Amino acid sequence: MVLDTKTKKKIIEFVVKKPRTIDEISKFLQNNWRTADRYIAQISKEDGSISTRVFREGTRGALKIVYCSALTPIHTSRIQEALFEKIRLGKKKYDFNPLDIYQHLDQKKRSAIIEDLDGEKQTNQKLIQFLNKTDDQLLILSGNLSWINLHENKNAVFETFKKIVDRGVSVKILTRVDIASLNNIRKILRLSEQTGKQIGIRHCDHPLRGFIIDSKVARLKEVKNPEKYKKGELSKETTIYYDFLDSDWVEWLEKVFWNLYSSSIDADKRIKTLESISQIL
Repeated sequence: MVLDTKTKKKIIEFVVKKPRTIDEISKFLQNNWRTADRYIAQISKEDGSISTRVFREGTRGALKIVYCSALTPIHTSRIQEALFEKIRLGKKKYDFNPLDIYQHLDQKKRSAIIEDLDGEKQTNQKLIQFLNKTDDQLLILSGNLSWINLHENKNAVFETFKKIVDRGVSVKILTRVDIASLNNIRKILRLSEQTGKQIGIRHCDHPLRGFIIDSKVARLKEVKNPEKYKKGELSKETTIYYDFLDSDWVEWLEKVFWNLYSSSIDADKRIKTLESISQIL
């Protein structure tokens, strides 16, 4: 059975009233448990409006609860609240430093790569290896999707992304949709049409650059520009990649993503508006 808009709305409205079990939802929809579970997974991937949590996992009495993400707090600490406020107010990549998050993780649950020391070629290869870990869901925080052109001579990164989409991985992207980024966005939209796999892209000016994979690991990028430092302090542009392996912080970053995504405009609508301006000009 295919999840239609009417059924999706019914499920969300049912869960908004109070958290539900999969069994309650299946009885409400008058279908079987597996179908209800599949619908819940699909809605969770599409817009993050509902989520699930399993209690007593691994036991015979395991219980999966479905709840409305919008009604649950994003933050579990004042630190996260302050960090989110900085992210929310930021527009460009220099407006927020991922190190501000990274510093709060246990050393065993984090790692970093400095491109200046590692070499661009090796860093791109490590990005490919990182993306290939994706099994179920890929959330992308970008400025103008320039990463799809890395290693352009072989299209290595884009080919990796294409294979991920072909596998049926759910992909959602937050990026700036403007004249400068149109070519990259259209490249992604063409891929969506060619593969028949829906890729969600929405316009949003935000300061984060990175990926969140399967609710398990996240990678954020920071770029250090010599022009923003006194002469001699930084010899050349340096890029740092921060990997987050702490499940609590990855979950928080995922909530930040869905919060921004839910209030952003669809790329198609934004592009049509840009095209109408072009026609006027």
